[in-house]
Amino acid sequence: MESLRERLLGPSSRQTARAHRIAWIGILVATVLGGAIRFWRLGHPTRLIFDETYYVKQAWSLRLYGHEREIKDGLETPDELFTNGTPEVWGDAPDLVVHPPVGKWMIALGEMLFGVESSFGWRFSSAVVGTLSILILGHVAWLLWKNALLAIAASTLLAVDGHHFAQSRIGLLDIFVMWWALLAFWFLLLDREHGRARLARRWEPWLARRRAASGPSRHVQGAWGPGSWGPGLGVRWWRLAAGISLGLCIGTKWSGLFFLAVFGLMTVWWDLGARRAAGARGWLPGAVVRDGIPAFLLIVPTALVTYVASWAGWFATDGGWKRDWATQHPAADGSLAALVPDPLRSLWAYHAEMMTFHVGLQNEHKWSSNPWSWTVQWRPTLFYAEWPKQGEKGCEVADCVDYIASLGNVFVWWGATAGMLVVAFLWLLGRDWRAGAALSGIIAGWLPWFMYQTRTIYSFYAVAFVPWLVLVVVCCLGLVLGPADASRQRRRWGAVAVVVYLTLAAAWMAWYYPVHAAVVIPRDEWQLRMFFDFWN
Repeated sequence: MESLRERLLGPSSRQTARAHRIAWIGILVATVLGGAIRFWRLGHPTRLIFDETYYVKQAWSLRLYGHEREIKDGLETPDELFTNGTPEVWGDAPDLVVHPPVGKWMIALGEMLFGVESSFGWRFSSAVVGTLSILILGHVAWLLWKNALLAIAASTLLAVDGHHFAQSRIGLLDIFVMWWALLAFWFLLLDREHGRARLARRWEPWLARRRAASGPSRHVQGAWGPGSWGPGLGVRWWRLAAGISLGLCIGTKWSGLFFLAVFGLMTVWWDLGARRAAGARGWLPGAVVRDGIPAFLLIVPTALVTYVASWAGWFATDGGWKRDWATQHPAADGSLAALVPDPLRSLWAYHAEMMTFHVGLQNEHKWSSNPWSWTVQWRPTLFYAEWPKQGEKGCEVADCVDYIASLGNVFVWWGATAGMLVVAFLWLLGRDWRAGAALSGIIAGWLPWFMYQTRTIYSFYAVAFVPWLVLVVVCCLGLVLGPADASRQRRRWGAVAVVVYLTLAAAWMAWYYPVHAAVVIPRDEWQLRMFFDFWN
């Protein structure tokens, strides 16, 4: 029994208890420090920047009306009015918005807590989930490697990544896509742990029942029929939680659908490996029937129901975009469409219009970029820039810069770009499930964008898969650290190398902090930091 448990789950919790405590201490320290720099001066700039002009105002419209409304006709300076304490900038007409409401409701929560006039409140929820993601990723890394240093490394690298940091401090939607996807991934890792522990507990009783049923003349495992599949594992509640998280991810942006597809396949693949490792002769059909079908039925409908429920404000109020479309376009008597309630038909028509917008979005934008360039940060997004003169905004020299750009930490982004080849090798040829897990979020969050080569897209979308870039780097750092049974000297020098890498990453963040956090610096200091000259 114990050998089966170790084969399925690795070393027991008793063997790793001390390392687990150390890991949590380090993760908490990284989270506190990462949160401190995210909340420090969170309200600066005190005006709407970049696409905050859409999402921050739409969030408050949701709070007031349950749906988004258009700006009043003839209003020339809605951002200035909104920023300066006159947030009532809407008319009575509905607005065609092209993203679901979950992320905007999260922004609205900060506005309700701190006031709609508070720039701190606009960005509060982004900073909260940006900080909590440092904590969650640390525990994710612990579940993957059961190594304290690697878990702390994951939290540290996310805490000091400039791309993640910048988007933790502005009111955009993509940080919430990242959050709900990461939370779902964490839940599925917990499900993997609990499912394998349950399989280990149930294996011997299942074998005993099989022996009693088959008699002495027949092989216990049988052939490939149901009797060879292994025991059922019951209701998987962590998968239910993952389904809710994925529904909220899709309810923030439709790109969450790709996380649903990839993570759904991944969790069943893990079950397939568990039944094979346990010795089930019919591990393939067993995983499909006992695990795969229930996983689909638990995760996908849950995500769908959660997604539809996220439109509750639109359903509950009158006046939303296409809210009465079905009334104006009645279904033919006797048709299947007539069986669908009018509000759902209206929502479907709304979604068809949203899809048309997304697929056909093609316009020139200075900060658009091709997904090929994202992981090397070739075209980071400039969110905010002002050029104060001496005496303005604390500038003490002739020319200064006040700047926010999503420039990622090269020890994360360039490290992951190189490391993906190594990790893909570990997964495909070395059959290391942890390497596959590290790549899963990149497959879901990055690769689908290559299908939209003619669409206008931006590198700041990449924040959705930053945690998995970190996991790729951590996977490579695990190779540097060496296996658990390596010599003490080998492990010591490996640990030194990992700590040096983390120190360099933190130093990089400190150097670039002013251009992530809108700290006014002399123009020559800004130019020194911009030696890559991405913006010309």
